[in-house]
Amino acid sequence: MRRGYFTFVLHSHIPYVRQAGMWPFGEETLHEAIAETYIPLLNGLYDLKAEGYQPKLTIGLTPILLEQLADKDVMAHFERYVQEKLALVEQELLLHEARPQDAPLLSLAAFYRRWYEIILLSLSDRYHRDLAGAFARLQSEGVLDIVTSAATHGYLPLMERDSTIYGQLVTGITTSHQRLGRRPRGIWLPECGYRPAYFKEDGPRYLKPGAEDFLGYLNLGHFFTETNVVTGGQMVGKVAGDVVGPYGGLPVRKLVKVETPEPTEKTTFRPYYVTSTRAAVFGRDEATGLQVWSAKRGYPGDYLYREFHRKDDHTGLQYWRITGADVELGNKDYYNPETALDRARDHANQFVWLVTSRLAEYERSHAKPGIIVSAYDTELFGHWWFEGVAWLKEVLRQLSRSREVGLTTAGEYLEAYPPDEVLNLQESSWGAGGGHYTWLNPETEWMWPLIHAAERRMEKLVALHPTAEGEMLGLLNQAARELLLLESSDWPFLVSTGQAKEYATGRFQQHLARFNRLAAVAERGIIEEPDGRFLAAVAEADNPFPAIDYRVFAEREGKPLE
Repeated sequence: MRRGYFTFVLHSHIPYVRQAGMWPFGEETLHEAIAETYIPLLNGLYDLKAEGYQPKLTIGLTPILLEQLADKDVMAHFERYVQEKLALVEQELLLHEARPQDAPLLSLAAFYRRWYEIILLSLSDRYHRDLAGAFARLQSEGVLDIVTSAATHGYLPLMERDSTIYGQLVTGITTSHQRLGRRPRGIWLPECGYRPAYFKEDGPRYLKPGAEDFLGYLNLGHFFTETNVVTGGQMVGKVAGDVVGPYGGLPVRKLVKVETPEPTEKTTFRPYYVTSTRAAVFGRDEATGLQVWSAKRGYPGDYLYREFHRKDDHTGLQYWRITGADVELGNKDYYNPETALDRARDHANQFVWLVTSRLAEYERSHAKPGIIVSAYDTELFGHWWFEGVAWLKEVLRQLSRSREVGLTTAGEYLEAYPPDEVLNLQESSWGAGGGHYTWLNPETEWMWPLIHAAERRMEKLVALHPTAEGEMLGLLNQAARELLLLESSDWPFLVSTGQAKEYATGRFQQHLARFNRLAAVAERGIIEEPDGRFLAAVAEADNPFPAIDYRVFAEREGKPLE
């Protein structure tokens, strides 16, 4: 028996940027993620398989990202993006070949030419321009456990209506199933936003289900949260092993409640059922997380690694390394890919040692194997931390042959070692202060009444047209798409962080305006010629979720999940 188990949990998400501008914000952000993260990650996993290893990890692909990876226009635009990069590199090679003093730049330009050529060949020859299918094949081969998310990564705890939570989740599950060929078993809640059950008191009193109630009803057996949310949770009971009945396809195990629970070590080495036995939660392992996330001592800040923030004015190529903590951008030394790769191997060795020693310590103390869940944004690897994919690949290679640590996925571990305790979790997120401030603050508070009004208006549209057909059906489904798109957590996030305030505000208002115009037509009940032209234009611009059903947004307040 292994002394413990390990899984990476990678959360992959890009908001809907198809045909929504290019640089510095818009579709080019997706192109960069495909070139620098998604294709290199796929290449690394398929290479490991070809070398005889059996890598395993848990990865979240948000439904809105899957829709864009499956879009032919996006793939065509991406291919043109890489070809343009290669043309710029060729210009660089000609320039630096004529100047002997540019030898380091010539070498780096040649490196980038090889790098972009591999990306282009991988897209066309290895994955046949079907990246969603490439991920799906790894899932069918047991390499990946792909978890879903809310359809457009809406921040669920701040939504007013249960119809929105249900609609976001159902649309997300349906999309993941269609694009990947298998119904997802787990979920990454957007921004790790968790809402416990509570009674709504203003007006008629009724129960608002907790996030785990929705997940259990929809057969999503596990989700993930921050370290402190688990370690600070309140133990409310223990689980007996006998199954007493089904709930949404998941077993419900007998819960033995403890009035005054004995002190227990709440740890991220084990999953817990949440409130009841409907869905389990995994907490992020803080110690391994800090090896990457820590601003002061995280691996990506090593001085040999490529500097993200300095780019060539003409080509956008990154020729420099971090060099030092206090070195200004203009004084950076040239990047050396070979020495950077050597350092990534060193960091992988150190990380594997840390994982092995922590799991051995837990097993000695508890006489059972625990799990380390090391969770990160996928786009960190390759895009922000250029050497990150090589580091991931080396960690997976070493752990694939480890006799002490078993590579697994969250779902596999849950099946083998189900929880034996139940926790109450606090309302929480990964954001500032562990609450909602990152998405609800003086900069963004104007958005939420508009979102809430749209939620209620969508419920009324479903009630007004319970069985729409023909053009009205298309219009209502498009209204549902616009509702989902305006609810994306990315818009308030980008406003709050100041990264793209004007862009995010414009996108939010654009989708809101489209939703309101479509809703007005549906309320009138007659689609006139100008309305039809508007619907056609909007449907071409905003085309995700082709199988969306507007009826999933029917009013649900106070109704049990049955």
